[in-house]
Amino acid sequence: MSDYLPVLRVLCGLLLLFSACLAVPLATSLLMHEPLWLDYALPALAGMVLGAVGFYRLRRCRQELQPRDGVLLVGAVWGLLPLLGSVPIWLVTRQVGQPLSFAQAYFEAVSGLTTTGATVLAGLEYLPLSLNIWRCFMQWLGGMGILILAVAVLPMLGVGGSQVFKSEVAGPLKDTKLTPRITQTAKGLWSVYLGLSVLCFCAYWAGGMPPVDALLHCFTTVSLGGLSSYDNSFGHFNSPVLEGIAIAIMLVASCNFALYFVALRRRSLTGFWREAEVRATLATLLIGGLVISLFLWSRNVYELGDAVRFGMFNTISLATTTGYATTDYLRWPTFAPLAMLLLSSVASSAGSTGGGIKMIRALILVQQARRELTRLVHPRVVNPVRLGQSPVDNKIIFSVLAFILFYIMAILVLSLALVITDMDLVTAFSAVLASINCAGPALGSVGPASNFGGLSDFQLYVCSLGMLLGRLEILSLMVLLLPSFWRR
Repeated sequence: MSDYLPVLRVLCGLLLLFSACLAVPLATSLLMHEPLWLDYALPALAGMVLGAVGFYRLRRCRQELQPRDGVLLVGAVWGLLPLLGSVPIWLVTRQVGQPLSFAQAYFEAVSGLTTTGATVLAGLEYLPLSLNIWRCFMQWLGGMGILILAVAVLPMLGVGGSQVFKSEVAGPLKDTKLTPRITQTAKGLWSVYLGLSVLCFCAYWAGGMPPVDALLHCFTTVSLGGLSSYDNSFGHFNSPVLEGIAIAIMLVASCNFALYFVALRRRSLTGFWREAEVRATLATLLIGGLVISLFLWSRNVYELGDAVRFGMFNTISLATTTGYATTDYLRWPTFAPLAMLLLSSVASSAGSTGGGIKMIRALILVQQARRELTRLVHPRVVNPVRLGQSPVDNKIIFSVLAFILFYIMAILVLSLALVITDMDLVTAFSAVLASINCAGPALGSVGPASNFGGLSDFQLYVCSLGMLLGRLEILSLMVLLLPSFWRR
């Protein structure tokens, strides 16, 4: 048990930090004179006391964290923090006459922290402002990862910080160092993230969005989360200008934040545009949006102008795993929503706030498939897998292949778990795919015009597991099931 005390110490520090974040909805509740402040104060106080006591009692356990400890810590954090985040949701909804079961409140918190954007709540515009602030703020925190934030602002949690960072950061190239110290790297990434958030808020406000709405939607646009304070999602504003701003921010946020950090340090975008993953990500999103737009126009769903407006926005939104909607795209011909959902699997870069398997893995898979086809014709040819001009190490290729295997297995197993409950196949498969990709709305009865509120508690737990698997890129959780992981 003593081997896990350093992990428990850091976990207590993170619990203390996350509990302090409840000051945001608490302050909102007090400023708006909502009689709900106790619903935020009590869980915040409980979390801070528990975290502070545990951190103090374990203050001498400062051993270096090992790779296994980083994986364990990430799994524990993403299991524990949604539990705390769900308590205010559970309490407040009871106060406002829209009581949720614990499974529903937990699903809502997991959806927030994993930046999925699915919801079980209806009448969002009538909810207390403090609750909408908390839902959207959780997405903003989860966007770059609460662990990276902790490494950035709490050096006392930076013991073995590289192991935490490697377990938390998305993508197969997470061992690449941007700076000599991991704390400096985390601060740089959060600086970029915060700067883009401020830019997004100002752009929304200048585009005609009220300041409160601009704040809420800046949280969920930069994080590619997609939660909204309106049942009609982004369609509530009915503004081509705001939709254009959102498209621009979503495209920016779908690319690797580390590249922005490097570009700012070098004061040049040259290296940014040379990255094969960036070019592939932006090309996939823009060409995908254009294809859907032309498809809608060719099927006479809209005139050309509206086809481009609705096709580009909704395709880029779902493909980047944001999940905003300006219309019920399930009314479109089946090809369009299905293609948009499938794009969410690949159309975000590693190191971005998006979900899915990430574009870099898709590129590696394509290159590996090409290499195997070449070997069939020329068995002795030396043909390494390359990204741009750089060869890809075989251990990365094997890691990608293992990830894809577990990704497909997770989708199949969780889909079958939902089908067993008599859910129709389209809804089951799309709900799991949207959950694992952290995309939000799916197809069938959980599409953009509805929500996940009609699902049973068991179905919500299955989707919650899918969101956690997707956020932690599956392998970080699956490894916890190995008996060898728990041996000394």
